[in-house]
Amino acid sequence: MPHTITIKERRGRPGHVYYPLQLSLVSKPTPGPKQLLVKIEAAALNHRDLFIRQNLYPDISFKAPLLCDGAGVVVEEGASCSSNLLGRRVILTPCRGWKDSLSGPESWSNFNTIGGVGPDHTIGTAQTYALVDEKEVEAAPDHLTAVESAALPAAGLTAWRALMVKSGNAKSGHNILITGIGGGVALQILQFATALGCNVFVTSGCGEKIAKATQLGAVGGVIYKDEEWNKKLVEKLPAERPYLDAVIDGAGGDIVVKSIPLLKPGGVVSSYGMTLAPVMDWPMQAVFKNIELKGSTLGSRTEFSDMVKFVEAKQIRPIISRTVRGLDKLEEIEGLFEDLKAGRQFGKLVIEV
Repeated sequence: MPHTITIKERRGRPGHVYYPLQLSLVSKPTPGPKQLLVKIEAAALNHRDLFIRQNLYPDISFKAPLLCDGAGVVVEEGASCSSNLLGRRVILTPCRGWKDSLSGPESWSNFNTIGGVGPDHTIGTAQTYALVDEKEVEAAPDHLTAVESAALPAAGLTAWRALMVKSGNAKSGHNILITGIGGGVALQILQFATALGCNVFVTSGCGEKIAKATQLGAVGGVIYKDEEWNKKLVEKLPAERPYLDAVIDGAGGDIVVKSIPLLKPGGVVSSYGMTLAPVMDWPMQAVFKNIELKGSTLGSRTEFSDMVKFVEAKQIRPIISRTVRGLDKLEEIEGLFEDLKAGRQFGKLVIEV
């Protein structure tokens, strides 16, 4: 019988509650017109899933399957389908309602993510079968495994928009700083940037993660726990281009303050998250230097397609930190959440369904 993982409701204030996981038996769904029935092979965790369990994410659902990242095989097609994907491995889009606008969703009221949220209680990737509109999948690149395909959607899309669309500096020879290397988005940015010929520098609280990043193509990195990490980074910049063109950041906090001496005039801080705090410092020195701060979150359907094509063309493989086999292994899946909570991962955490 098919299974699904949801969260179980319990009382508690946002940030102080931690909703337990719940495994349920469900019936196998039947696709309607222009729908695909996807047998999920793998599903991946994101920080949003941790926030959902802590009641720190909007529009939480206790009925919708968790997780927005997943890949699987199309096993049935509904009437009037024209995608010709029957029998193919596909990657599910992690969000809906954003077609192609560069500035943001065409209508915020129609934009939503999948997995553990929203009024549609059927869409999420922590389940055996998922019913999706045929327009909300991309054929998985042939070089990717099921686990690698599942690791790509939200992290890849977020990385793509933050680097390729918002930074304006995804160019060969440009110096890019990626903060907090080790998470799925940061590593995807590293892979995209190095594939383009950028000089990539990273920060981390762990020297081992910096060493792994250099093995993946980073020029070097610094420990952000060092109060003067920005001064140490200056010493690593190339003599012919002794400044940063852009910072791609998912932490927030004092990143702008620390980056001012490093960034060129008119340099860009592309922010896709604030894991340290929900606010960022913005000093007058940044204004004098014409530094631009650009917010970035997920991306459009067109950007998702462009990202998948780039991954295929460059033969990029998402980095996997650890996997658990089986939706019914709730205790082991809890271990993945603990890795995420503690920041132990280097790459994506994935459930092999």
